[in-house]
Amino acid sequence: MTQPFSRREFLLMLPVGASLFYPSQEKNDRVISSNGYNWITFYQRAGKVWGQDWDACIQDYARSGLKALEPSIGNVADLTKLIPVLKKYDISLPSIYVGSILHESKEADLSIQRILAIADRLKFEGTKIIVTNPSPLKNGVAKTDAELECQVEKLNLLGSLLKQKGITLAYHTHDVEFRENAREFHYVLQHTKPENLAFCMDVHWVYRGSGNSEQTVFDILKTYGNRIVALHIRQSQNGIWTETFSGKGDIDYVRFAKELKKQKIKPHLVIEQCLEAKTVQTMDAAQAHAIDLKIVKALFN
Repeated sequence: MTQPFSRREFLLMLPVGASLFYPSQEKNDRVISSNGYNWITFYQRAGKVWGQDWDACIQDYARSGLKALEPSIGNVADLTKLIPVLKKYDISLPSIYVGSILHESKEADLSIQRILAIADRLKFEGTKIIVTNPSPLKNGVAKTDAELECQVEKLNLLGSLLKQKGITLAYHTHDVEFRENAREFHYVLQHTKPENLAFCMDVHWVYRGSGNSEQTVFDILKTYGNRIVALHIRQSQNGIWTETFSGKGDIDYVRFAKELKKQKIKPHLVIEQCLEAKTVQTMDAAQAHAIDLKIVKALFN
């Protein structure tokens, strides 16, 4: 005899529209962010440019009900433009995403200087996590052992310097790090100190990078769960990113949420429900993210 669905599992399996009218009876004050990249993809589909007019963009963002944002920041000037608008609409910055080049010593030192300057600008903004994905080589070429040694040395250094500023450095990946038996991914986490480098698990990139293996998602969670400080959350159906997030799809997020609780992991949650070429279009960014927010709250409470 199968076990009956819990109320939460039942909600997550309802059609999206129906779930919106089933009020949650569980209080959840957990701050949930969205990554800015989602909004770039929604705006591109609508023929608009995310960030061209920050006031209009963040007003739209606030319409979704989200109260926190994880933007992609290139330099201090980006923050200078963005922060006043976020404050106007009461949007917080618990985490940011910053690109880096860390496999070449000179370029790595420049990346570190830039990221430390960004961290200094965030001193009074409540930011606790800086997520970085060290840039891959062109055309997906594998990094050499020497390049990976440089990368982990610089990650350790940057993480220790950010720690002194009260900020955690979190390692993020896409699919390229999972090539060659996930050589780069495992090397980085095996050769950096946990106190200097945490893990931002982008669940769907782990899934896609491992050849659409849901089991690998759970293996990575089991192996590196103690280093996870943030999650990037995305769902797909038959390999295609869906317009809105749901607990049931290619990745069983109901099971995933249960595993987090079992391991007593409570990471910062970042919705990253992006669009790709074959994603079905039915709603705008704010409408989609309002649905995402409701479901993520119910699932990860």
